[in-house]
Amino acid sequence: MEPEILFEDDDVLVINKPAGLIVHSDGRTEEPSVATWAARTYPQMLDVGEPWVSPQGETIPRPGIVHRLDRSTSGVMILAKTPEAYAFLKKQFQDRAIEKEYRAFVYGQPKGERGVIELEIVRVRSVPPRWGVKRAGEEKKNRAAVTEWKVLRQGRAENGESVSYMELKPKTGRTHQIRVHLKAIQHPIIGDPLYAIGKASLLDFTRPALHAYRLTLTLPGGERKTFEAPLPEDFRKAEALVA
Repeated sequence: MEPEILFEDDDVLVINKPAGLIVHSDGRTEEPSVATWAARTYPQMLDVGEPWVSPQGETIPRPGIVHRLDRSTSGVMILAKTPEAYAFLKKQFQDRAIEKEYRAFVYGQPKGERGVIELEIVRVRSVPPRWGVKRAGEEKKNRAAVTEWKVLRQGRAENGESVSYMELKPKTGRTHQIRVHLKAIQHPIIGDPLYAIGKASLLDFTRPALHAYRLTLTLPGGERKTFEAPLPEDFRKAEALVA
């Protein structure tokens, strides 16, 4: 299981990460990752970026990795090939100058065609670790996370349950933001084992139905570009089912 290269120049590498491939090691297991693939395929990138120190104290190389996707999320990622490109891209992420667009299939049908979720995300004490939103009356410590959403299509799954195909644009970059926000509005992602507990997966998904579809940013050379990761097979099949 390896990423597909969507674009490459002297500064950056844009890939389509398959679902199931971890971005970098968690320090507990040894398995293929985007990081090990990048180090093997582009050895010159090995010292680009910032390593991560695991809870066990192990230093994990993250060659060229500027941002992450969850293991189960497929889609577009950008990697830096030089220290200068890494610093350039990192600042864009910090300044929220990068536009991200995801696609997801969710349980139920939201009211309205589009909206904005603006809720602070906090750590929930659980095993495995999860995230949630601040409840009314709780002290707010951070700025709210913001996700814009739009319904692309609605229909019914094979068991008759209503489902929706959605476009999500996170304006902030919190951990599990889209997954947590959709759960907060009572429309969790189909197949999500953390935020749709107790719900049967639908539309033949064997993983959370979330795909990083588009990424728009300025390249180190100054050109503003949009990169798009083709929908994976499970999404194409689900689109045909929710016609």
